[in-house]
Amino acid sequence: MALNSSIEWTEASWNPVTGCTKISAGCQNCYAERLANRLKIIGIPRYRNGFKVTVHEDVLDYPFKWKKPRMIFVNSMSDLFHEEVPEEFIIRVFNVMNLATHHTFQVLTKRPERALKIAGRLKWTENIWFGVTVENFQAKDRIKILQEIPAKIRFLSCEPLLEPLYELNLSGIHWVIVGGESGPGARPIEADWVRDILRQCQKQNVPFFFKQWGGKYKSKNGRLLDGKIWSQYPGFAMVSV
Repeated sequence: MALNSSIEWTEASWNPVTGCTKISAGCQNCYAERLANRLKIIGIPRYRNGFKVTVHEDVLDYPFKWKKPRMIFVNSMSDLFHEEVPEEFIIRVFNVMNLATHHTFQVLTKRPERALKIAGRLKWTENIWFGVTVENFQAKDRIKILQEIPAKIRFLSCEPLLEPLYELNLSGIHWVIVGGESGPGARPIEADWVRDILRQCQKQNVPFFFKQWGGKYKSKNGRLLDGKIWSQYPGFAMVSV
């Protein structure tokens, strides 16, 4: 499953789970749902269930086959902490990440409540980065839950950014990604929303990554923010002019 990824802040994707259900405003135009249903139509066996939650035991060992160290986005086509994913399967996914220490795994969820509930059963090795999606003011409560998760690196994905996010408490947060929505029906993003989050990150000394402006055809709009490409990561910063 996707040795290489077109997502700007990662290098590969690994999908031991596919499928999800909508839970908040950011889910409205879900790219993964569109893609999964398209793959079902063209007959890709792994997507025979379309966007219904499906576990794939046969790909659990994939990270061991990738010898070159990579940043790996876990479940780009799902949410590992979806209520329909068996707890024991989540533990097995973590076991793989715990053993494949040459990789960095980036786990992103909109369901941090479940992650916190079972956090004690999981081993949070240093190569696991854990994040939550914060697309609007209503989703800010996820940050408080994230701050209780015992991951070494905790991050926010403010994508699709749907409104300003003022007064972010970034204590214990190590990375912030911001991006506009892309694809059909993409909702607009305003530059001042992005600039404000950048200022908050700089004030609180948190690395900032601007992924894209988005739009129906995101490649046309790029990812320049006031003439710069912001590609900072936890532990080191990369800012290109």
